[in-house]
Amino acid sequence: MRKKTFQGILLDIFYPRRCPVCDKAVKPFGSLICETCKEELGYIRAPYCTKCGKELDREESEYCGDCMHRRHLFDSGRALYAYKDIADSLYRFKYKGRREYAAYYAGCMAEQLGRWIAVHRPDALVPVPIHDSKRRVRGYNQAEALARELGEIMNIPVETKLVKRVRKTVPMKDLSVSERQNNLKRAFKICRNDVKLDTIIIIDDIYTTGSTIDAMCYELRKVGVKKIYFAALAIGKGL
Repeated sequence: MRKKTFQGILLDIFYPRRCPVCDKAVKPFGSLICETCKEELGYIRAPYCTKCGKELDREESEYCGDCMHRRHLFDSGRALYAYKDIADSLYRFKYKGRREYAAYYAGCMAEQLGRWIAVHRPDALVPVPIHDSKRRVRGYNQAEALARELGEIMNIPVETKLVKRVRKTVPMKDLSVSERQNNLKRAFKICRNDVKLDTIIIIDDIYTTGSTIDAMCYELRKVGVKKIYFAALAIGKGL
């Protein structure tokens, strides 16, 4: 975790940082999570799917059910938590203005997934963009907040202007795989003509079926990005 600035300390005094687990003012003061809440979150452990990083029930398995039956456009990915374990926290992070959670979660990603990220030697981290209308409502993009914190910790550039979400998609929680794919058709656009990135890691808050990551990969492959991985804060069960 990086050191706090004087401005950051003042903000903590007047606007106390909220704990990503209990959502109360963090104790002790100056921390990113309550001391008593640290053990509430358990990381995904091996065995996990070698394609998407989803935790597996059997050690002899190589892929999860989703990845066994679907072809993905990314090379591989990893996630930090099972979605069910941090669903409430993610909801507040995404919809209730708890942007400050990003600092703690990015630190955990660097600690737990940092070696995996470093091995791939990414030219940049690319957060999944949200539509401008959603940004206006929320005030920020949670994936971008996560990517910026992680990029600063690991000294990796963050590309926020490379991919734009040009189509407002409907919520995908209750959609099937095919409905998700149709929902995301032509949803993303590459905003630069001179993309000189060989390897990137896409950053998102939640991975479920991979449809969003695949839709981004489809556009990124067309402009010559050779290796595309993803790192997500949480991963769901899939469909």
